[in-house]
Amino acid sequence: MISVIIPVLNEVAGIAVCLEHLLKQPQDLEIIVVDGGSTDGTCDVVRQYPVMLQKAGGGRGRQMNQGVAIAQGEILLFLHSDTQLPADFPQLVTETLADSRVVAGAFPLAIADSQWHFRILEKLVQWRSQIFSFPYGDQGIFLRRRDFEQLGGYAEISIMEDYDLVQRLKKRGKIRLTTKPALTSPRRWQKLGLWRTTWINQKVILGYHFGIDPVILRQWYRTPTR
Repeated sequence: MISVIIPVLNEVAGIAVCLEHLLKQPQDLEIIVVDGGSTDGTCDVVRQYPVMLQKAGGGRGRQMNQGVAIAQGEILLFLHSDTQLPADFPQLVTETLADSRVVAGAFPLAIADSQWHFRILEKLVQWRSQIFSFPYGDQGIFLRRRDFEQLGGYAEISIMEDYDLVQRLKKRGKIRLTTKPALTSPRRWQKLGLWRTTWINQKVILGYHFGIDPVILRQWYRTPTR
């Protein structure tokens, strides 16, 4: 069984679409939504669906660890609520992890906006993910439960929890992309602009490698300046 773990915080606008898409699957899925303290009615929406709802404060890393703590599946898939997986994603996940050399997988990134510059961004993400084995959280990272537990789970830091996990996974084996992409929302790029958002992301990554406190990095990410 695949356990799909979805960390949320004030996602009332999109969580229903996310859950309805997952619940169309004929395969045996366990869906766990972990709320980080929403105040917009997200939890009320989640309770309308046959999924598990868990609450955990302290950032997305802690949310996902709490989701794993109650999960029953041997495969864990961490999904952002604004990312939609391909229709046959359970088969893609199990096929990817059937190779014992593969420690984790993710989906190629597709962005739900028709503007041409998003196609460039998708190509850059594909290049980063395949050549450097560095998918990000909006690509739906999945792995075997035993590998997750042996790594000690997510670091419970203010930001960069997915990046940190992938860094540790790379030391254990291959990280492979599936053959079909996940479709993610362009909302942050649309709000801040493509190149400004990309610069902010790269600045946060550099700050992480220079040892800047994740609390400060989160402030950079959430309240960017021009």
